[in-house]
Amino acid sequence: MLNFLVVDKLIRDALIEDMPYGDITTDLLIPQDSTSSAILVAKEDGILCGIDVAKRVFEILDENVEFEKIKSDGETIKNGDILAKIKGNTRAILKGERLALNLLQRMSGIATATNRLSQKIKGYRAVVTDTRKTVPLLRMLDKYAVFVGGGKNHRYSLSDAVLIKDNHIKAVGSIKEAIRRARESIPHTMKIEVEVKTMDEFEEAIEAGADIIMLDHFGLDEMKKAVGVASGKALIEASGNITLENIEEIAKTGVDIISVGAITHSVKSLDISLDFVE
Repeated sequence: MLNFLVVDKLIRDALIEDMPYGDITTDLLIPQDSTSSAILVAKEDGILCGIDVAKRVFEILDENVEFEKIKSDGETIKNGDILAKIKGNTRAILKGERLALNLLQRMSGIATATNRLSQKIKGYRAVVTDTRKTVPLLRMLDKYAVFVGGGKNHRYSLSDAVLIKDNHIKAVGSIKEAIRRARESIPHTMKIEVEVKTMDEFEEAIEAGADIIMLDHFGLDEMKKAVGVASGKALIEASGNITLENIEEIAKTGVDIISVGAITHSVKSLDISLDFVE
């Protein structure tokens, strides 16, 4: 969920980045007391996400702004839909336009991409999750957008859970030893996940008591075999080159989790515009 103490800081920092010495164009052209009305309009179909974040951008710039939400996060939107109406100081609207749109478009793009994947596997056990492949400092917004789109969130940060990857294994010497070291020190509320690249590594992870096992670039037959061997002993996560075209076949193998880095690291932003109406 969104913590607006964090979101407000992000917005303020982003506004400073965008106009470190003010907005030269707007400040020269627009009288200080000018007011205007504008609308946010969808330019393509998708899932809306980030409308309250966009609202907050304008509120920070103009505490008297009127921001009327027409659509809410999670709603399906169509090309041409009015998402919100804005009335307030003209300078504030112009100064906040690009930041509000950047965040709203990106978050809606992530929610839309997540929703399309989630709908493809509706009815199967598997759920779509994100990864840590997010834009630095935007992780809260990225992961919130995944949730709004119908996905689940993987660990938020390196502090949240143990995830033993290939380089950890190489540094320690074996999966078994890595799990042993982690299990010795973690609290009882924390899980241990291990990334494996072969069936031999998978079987070692099962025997060592991993709670979750990530199958990295496994074929469909190997996934089915792993699900059968695990038989409830561990949650099974599929990862690597997940697309709209293959996600249903992956879900059919019986895996519990399908993690998709692309929904945050290479997502296409949803086209949304801000248009003045007066």
